[in-house]
Amino acid sequence: MKREPSLPDELPSSRGGLLSQPRAVWAVAFACIISFMGLGLVDPILPAIADQLHASKSQVSLLFTSYNAVTGIAMLITGVVSSRIGVKWTLLSGIMLIIVFSFLGGTSGTVGALVGYRGGWGLGNALFIATALSAIVGLSTSGTAKAIILYEAALGLGIAVGPLLGGELGSISWRGPFYGVAALMAIAFISIMFMLPKMAKPKTRSTLSDPFKALGYPSLKTLAITAFLYNFGFFTLMAYSPYVMKLDEHGLGYVFFGWGLMLAITSVFVAPKLQRRFGSVPSMSVMLTLFALDLLVMAVGTVMGSSVTVIVAVIVAGIFLGINNTLITTAVMEAAPVERSVASAAYSFVRFMGGALAPWLAGKLSEWFLPETPFYFGALMVLIGVAVLLMRRRHLRDIDASITAH
Repeated sequence: MKREPSLPDELPSSRGGLLSQPRAVWAVAFACIISFMGLGLVDPILPAIADQLHASKSQVSLLFTSYNAVTGIAMLITGVVSSRIGVKWTLLSGIMLIIVFSFLGGTSGTVGALVGYRGGWGLGNALFIATALSAIVGLSTSGTAKAIILYEAALGLGIAVGPLLGGELGSISWRGPFYGVAALMAIAFISIMFMLPKMAKPKTRSTLSDPFKALGYPSLKTLAITAFLYNFGFFTLMAYSPYVMKLDEHGLGYVFFGWGLMLAITSVFVAPKLQRRFGSVPSMSVMLTLFALDLLVMAVGTVMGSSVTVIVAVIVAGIFLGINNTLITTAVMEAAPVERSVASAAYSFVRFMGGALAPWLAGKLSEWFLPETPFYFGALMVLIGVAVLLMRRRHLRDIDASITAH
């Protein structure tokens, strides 16, 4: 599938190994690890926030909703911003916003203020992650697939280590992880500032309509809708499962460390093998179906009052999500003949809308019905995502050939 390069200074692929990357790629990857540590830091402290700020589960879940909603909407402007101020300054601007709003989150006196600050954090996150992904792919010397694996590995490592630190800091105060994010992202800011060289701006400036035009391609639209639906399961796990595991901050940190570790390992070592042997669509379909079944196990564990069942199911879910994340992200980069940054922005806009609705709805479903209801609903949405993927698979028949070519 013919495409334009995502960055004007995209380096020619030498087909080197995964670890054979320019210094600039490692600088961005390091910042990604710290950024995704910030995401994982919050999970162990959700029950503590609810207790100390006298908030309901659905109110606390708005921390994810505001974050994901603003991230998704802001994805639409990331291309416009980066094409005008350049990749490096877009990354730095995003990191600075994360530093400011995560610090302010630690000063919050009400759950409403905390939700608002998380929205600002989401704006910074959008500028950073959309640009970071396209930068890693564009500057990598080992091809698209290996660059995506590096990005997903950074995501997995960050999510794995983040909860451990969040659990330690959260055991002192729920405010600790927010201040911790600010400090860690300050390190990321310095690494990008000094290690990433100045990069030329694109010759063609992006417009606000570009992501919507990109979604006109059936292949990209199919992947975006699938991600929108399976994110209901993903964020039910992230935002709701901490309430039914009956663990303290330390315990939740260890569980999500195990989950993130499984995600990191499978995204790097398992996903590429499955893609080469079985193809992207069959592999994604199976992994998402297994994830839906895993959510059903969480529901049964909740009914039985078995925290151990839920804990094991959460950790195992990392296997399926790690594989799927790498497969679908790699496919997105090759799904449409547009710049990779535009494809990423369009896809992320749709999927983060699912991530915005899911946490709040999970909390509400548990309040309206039964504690296990969010897991049943999440599983149903993931299975609908599988159905969409299979019914529209004809639009993705050239994806694997394109991945191999790049």
